[in-house]
Amino acid sequence: MTVIGLGLMGRALAGAFLKAGHPTTVWNRTTLKAGQLVAQGARLAPTVGDAFKASSLTIICVTDYQAVHELLGASDGALDGKIVINLTSGDSAQAREAAQWAEQRGARYLDGAIMAIPPAIGTAEAVILHSGPQPDFEAHRSTLDALGTATYLGADHGLASLYDVAGLAMMWSVLNAWLQGTALLRTAGVDAARYAPFAQQIATVVAEWLPGYAEQIDSGSFPAEVSALETDARAMAHLIEESEAVGVNAELPKLIKSMADRSIAAGHGGEQYPVLIEEFAKPGNA
Repeated sequence: MTVIGLGLMGRALAGAFLKAGHPTTVWNRTTLKAGQLVAQGARLAPTVGDAFKASSLTIICVTDYQAVHELLGASDGALDGKIVINLTSGDSAQAREAAQWAEQRGARYLDGAIMAIPPAIGTAEAVILHSGPQPDFEAHRSTLDALGTATYLGADHGLASLYDVAGLAMMWSVLNAWLQGTALLRTAGVDAARYAPFAQQIATVVAEWLPGYAEQIDSGSFPAEVSALETDARAMAHLIEESEAVGVNAELPKLIKSMADRSIAAGHGGEQYPVLIEEFAKPGNA
C-alpha cells in the first residue's frame, strides 16, 4: 500500500491503513510531514518512483490534477501493472483525461472523491467514491474499506467527480435555504438554535419526496400530484415579498422564481416542481 501526498487528508488516509494493519509506504515533497507516520510504522520512500514501485496499489491525494500529472510523469517506468487510485479533487474531464494518460503508461486507474473531513477517515461516516473499471475496485475493496465506506459508482472515470460536486450542490442548497429562513426569523427575535429543529424536520420531509420526483424526471412526465409549479411560483413571490418587507436579502428566492417563471412561460405551469430540471439542465444565460 502506498500513499502519495501527506497533507491533512493524505496523512489521515495513510494513518487509517496503518491502523488497519496494512504495510504502508508514503511519499511527500516535504518529508517532514511523514515523521509521525514513520513513527507509526510507515516506510518513507526516497523518491516518488520508489513509492510507486513499493506497492501494487497507490493512493494519490495531492493539491490538484496538475500535480498528479507531474507525479505520474516522473514515474513512467514505475507505473506498469500498478493500480493507481486518485483521490485528488478535480472535475470529471480531468478525471477522464488522467485515466487515459495513466492507462497509456501501463497503469490501472480509478478516480475517486472523499466525502469526509480528515478526522472521519477510518470510520463508516467517511464515504469514499470510486469510478473506473469495476474489477480493479473489487480486487482492492477490502483494503479500501479501511478508509471508510468504499462506494463504487460505475466505469466512467468522471462519475466520482460529478457525484462530488452534486453532493456539494445539495449541501450548499440546504444550508443556504436554512440561512434564508434563519435571517427571516431573526427579524422577529427567533434565534438560529430555536429554528434549527424545525428546519431539520422540513429538510427530512422534503428529502422523502426525492425518489418519487426522480421517477418523474427519469420518465419525463410531471403530473401535478401534490402542487402545480404555478402554485409554487406564487409561494415564491410571497417569500420574496416577506424578505424584502423585513429587510432580508431576497436574491436567492428571486433566482429560483426566475427559473420557475421561465418554465411557466414555456407552458409547464400546470406540471409538478421537478419539471424545473429542464431549466437546471440548460447552460447559463440560456
